[in-house]
Amino acid sequence: MLEAPPLLLAAFSLGLVLLVLLLWHSYSGFLLIYWNEHVLQPLYNLFMGDTKEQRILRHVLQHAVAGDPQSVLEAIDTYCSQKEWAMNVGDKKGQILDAVVREQRPSVLLELGAYCGYSAVRMARLLEPGARLLTIEFNPDYAAITQQMLDFAGLQDRVTLVTGSSQDIIPQLKKKYDVDTLDMVFLDHWKDRYLPDTLLLEECGLLRKGTVLLADNVIYPGTPEFLAYVRNSSRFECTHFTSYLEYSKDLRTWLFPASHAGSSAWLLPP
Repeated sequence: MLEAPPLLLAAFSLGLVLLVLLLWHSYSGFLLIYWNEHVLQPLYNLFMGDTKEQRILRHVLQHAVAGDPQSVLEAIDTYCSQKEWAMNVGDKKGQILDAVVREQRPSVLLELGAYCGYSAVRMARLLEPGARLLTIEFNPDYAAITQQMLDFAGLQDRVTLVTGSSQDIIPQLKKKYDVDTLDMVFLDHWKDRYLPDTLLLEECGLLRKGTVLLADNVIYPGTPEFLAYVRNSSRFECTHFTSYLEYSKDLRTWLFPASHAGSSAWLLPP
């Protein structure tokens, strides 16, 4: 039996290593999310008899201080960085989100996609007196956890949580929720709804000149149609900030702000 020359074996091994590194570099964000969401989480749920979102809430109730939003954020960040990864905006991009809210000082802020309430707590804690946040969550289980998180943080008077689909609720904002126009919109829900909901907000007259759009996860899982629309539309001005996938120090991403009719729309990858 013929044996491969040592140099050929070494070259093959080196090529295999480089291929693995290339694939990891290109798809590490997807692999990390898939591993956590579709492998680890179902196993934890099976053995523990509850859901990750319930475990996050329980950790907050046990380790945060009631009425202290900052302690709620820190408890969530600690749990998700040390125990179970979760799709919150996270502490790194959260600092950019803080800066935008402080700079824009929105009176009416809309969030699409509440999940466990992390970003709602993060934004609501910075709102000025009389300002309000409306957050829309499609999943009723997530919405229930978000409401408990807001109540525990003492922010229930600043935030209106609406359960349902964004395409159904957005047309109701003017009449049912007394919203004239929006100062800021944070898109962090299903990625295939970013563009349709932006168009719907425009159609309903909810975006004014200066309304800031801040969009998360535009790289992973990715929103190419939305990015193409805001980049090529004369109604938006766009920019971005470098950041990382939540609870990761290695997976680099970026924030992309753009604004409506001369305002800015900010797009937050993962």
